[in-house]
This record gives sequence, structure tokens and C-alpha cells, in this order.
Amino acid sequence: MSATVHIVDDDPSFRTSTGRLLQACGYAVTLYESGEELLAQLPTDAGSSCILLDVRIPRLSGPELQACLNDMGSHLPIVFLTGHGDISTTVQVIKAGAEDLLTKPIGKEKLLAAIERAIAGGRVRQEEHDKHEALRRLVNGLTPRERQVFERVARGRLNKQIAYELGSTERTVKAHRRNLMEKLGIESLTELVLIAERLGMLARPASSNGQGGAAPAPPA
Repeated sequence: MSATVHIVDDDPSFRTSTGRLLQACGYAVTLYESGEELLAQLPTDAGSSCILLDVRIPRLSGPELQACLNDMGSHLPIVFLTGHGDISTTVQVIKAGAEDLLTKPIGKEKLLAAIERAIAGGRVRQEEHDKHEALRRLVNGLTPRERQVFERVARGRLNKQIAYELGSTERTVKAHRRNLMEKLGIESLTELVLIAERLGMLARPASSNGQGGAAPAPPA
């Protein structure tokens, strides 16, 4: 399948000429005359496309459209176009996640190179996003007790400490630990900790045992 470039520009001659150029270079092209039009037909092919977006378009400007897409959780990479480049705009859109900002008129090679970089970067981020969501689904598939054991193992708790905190036995904790590792498809503590870190689970308190928070450490 050809990668798709979504061109958002209020200049019809630019949209048409750039669209024809990109089609001749093997891209699929979709044209929009406004940011609102793109939002109404929001593309979801983040891993194989990018947006070619004019900074100064009527009503919803390029940076404003970028902010909307970010708020919606869109992963579509954006290459900005402008006929009036300035440092503040460049800094704003790049900090907000844009791949590049090109000043019109743009040479063919420079345009194609920017689009290729954007699409390649989008594919990498989409793959990472997909992996992250797959891990999240696996962890969400754990039982509440397995989740409590998972979080405490990731924080370095010993089985006897976990048993004390959860009002259980070491034997039961070991069984939960074995089951959750099978469900997650992992074999080592290192893999377990990496999953917890990737999901941001170590940055917040472990789920409580229903007694208002973590219990004190067990007696020696």
C-alpha cells in the first residue's frame, strides 16, 4: 500500500500542483482546503502517512489544528509549510511534535526528503504505540490480586513482604506470581520490571489491599 500524504492548504493551485507531484512520486494524496475539513474526515493511518500542513490557513490555523490533533491523541506526523517563516512559530510547532517546517517555495528533493522522514518517524512511533497498548492489554487481563502482586514484585518486594502486605501466604503469592508471568509471556524479573516501567506503573503508588494503603514491612 502506498503511503498517503494529507495536504491541508487554502491555496487551491498549491494543493493541486503539490498533489500531482507527490502522486507522480508514488504517494497516495488527499487534499483539504481547511483544518476543519481534515478533522471531519480524520485519517487514522498514522503508520503510513503524514500531514503536509500550511501554517497560515483561515479560521483554524496550522498550529491550532496541530493542537487539536494532539488533544485527540493523533499520531499523524506533521510537516509544516509556511511562506512567512519565523523563529517563534518554528519553535512552537516543533516543540508540539512537528517533524519539520519548510518555507515556500520548496524544492522537490527537499519536500520529498521531509515527507520520507516524517513517514518513517511516524511508523516507528506507531509501532511503539502498538507495543505499549499490547502490554497494557496484557496487564489489564490480570486478576486484581495478580495485579497487586505484579506491582509489588516490580518494586522489589520479597514474596514474604508481599504476603504480609496482602494478608496472604508466601505459597499463594508464589502461585499468583507464576500465573501472572505466564499471562504476560515473560520468564524473568527483569522483563517484569521493564513492563511496569514502560506502563508508568512505578511512578504511582501500588494498588492498596483495601486497608487504606500499603501495610508496614513485616517483622524480621
